[in-house]
Amino acid sequence: MAFQTQSNQEMMSEINVTPLVDVMLVLLVVFIVTAPLLSQSLEVKLPKTAAVAERMNTKQQIITINAQGQIALDSISLSDEKLAQQLANAAAGKDNFELHVHADETVPYGRVAQIMAIAQHAGVSKLSFMTMAGE
Repeated sequence: MAFQTQSNQEMMSEINVTPLVDVMLVLLVVFIVTAPLLSQSLEVKLPKTAAVAERMNTKQQIITINAQGQIALDSISLSDEKLAQQLANAAAGKDNFELHVHADETVPYGRVAQIMAIAQHAGVSKLSFMTMAGE
């Protein structure tokens, strides 16, 4: 008697997705564990300024802040009080008053924030920071 062997090897048409699901579940667990570690925050002590109401105004002036924190409005050196008066006069009754700030890169942020608060309190609603184009 002869044994007949059938060698009908057919291609398997199904994909075994169990290893794929296992790998995806492991990646999901790794993501869930590491996601909270990625969101770190820095503590920063921001300068405090007085809150003031906004007003609509107009004209264009340039304020310059040098490295020592001294200010000049249109190339005229002023104290903080005189700056507040000058800005209030310039902004009064104007539509679209614009103030351009030219600040030295070494000026502390706190000093710039003080000037911004003075300008806002004086009624300046449009404030621009001017920078040099760098490479």
